[in-house]
Amino acid sequence: MTAMKNAPTQMNTHHEKQAAKPICTVYFDGACPLCAKEIATYQTWRGADKIEWIDASRCEEIELGTQLNRQQALNKLHARDETGQLVSGAAAFIVMWRQLPTLGWITPLLERRWVITLLDNLYHVFLKFRPLWRKPVGEKFDR
Repeated sequence: MTAMKNAPTQMNTHHEKQAAKPICTVYFDGACPLCAKEIATYQTWRGADKIEWIDASRCEEIELGTQLNRQQALNKLHARDETGQLVSGAAAFIVMWRQLPTLGWITPLLERRWVITLLDNLYHVFLKFRPLWRKPVGEKFDR
């Protein structure tokens, strides 16, 4: 039994479940304790394996891809959808939630322009207070 447990992964059979290829990428600020806890919660949900999670406070600059720099990624949530389009704010949450069956069912309603505008306005209010909780990049915090 121990020999099989330590066997090389190339010996996997077709019966073993393979990890899903990420459909979208979410860029979040892991130095914000509230943000990190929210993302950590989403990461435990069904469908989270369809998302590539990038902590902008700790990643290499190249991991942010094109059209996004570290400061932008730290300022608010960003996501790249399945087509590679970069979105931020409420639209980024919708891209993420679409992959999570717990919330995915509601995303068609949230994609309406007026709803996105409302959610973005609420998110911007949160962003004004977020610096009160954010730790400087590189400083550790308890999750």
